[in-house]
Amino acid sequence: MGKINIPVLVVDDYTTMRRIIRNLLEQIGFHDIDDAEDGTAALVKLRSRSFGLVISDWNMAPMSGLELLKAVRADANLKGLPFIMVTAEGKPENVLAAKQAGVNQYISKPFTVDILSKKIDTVLGVRA
Repeated sequence: MGKINIPVLVVDDYTTMRRIIRNLLEQIGFHDIDDAEDGTAALVKLRSRSFGLVISDWNMAPMSGLELLKAVRADANLKGLPFIMVTAEGKPENVLAAKQAGVNQYISKPFTVDILSKKIDTVLGVRA
């Protein structure tokens, strides 16, 4: 696969999960990948440079993925940013809450590189 020049921010409180998602993104063709350990750190990064995609875990403290999503959608400079929520919680109420907050896609853990790739394609519309 070719190189994809879209900067991605991966947000997860587990270092191992950030590394797994980074590896999957690299397999797909992304190379400009940054990460943050929670929503608070992610917001600082999102406001300091331009990203083309956020992939965030739901369950984090002190700021959850849902709170991060709401903060991104409430920020005039970030509100159009493609946002994929990743979670082990597949509860319908969580999916609904994320959709209501403006999530672009929702992925349940565990997931494969193919699932991640399809969700990213849907969100970015860069490759069919």
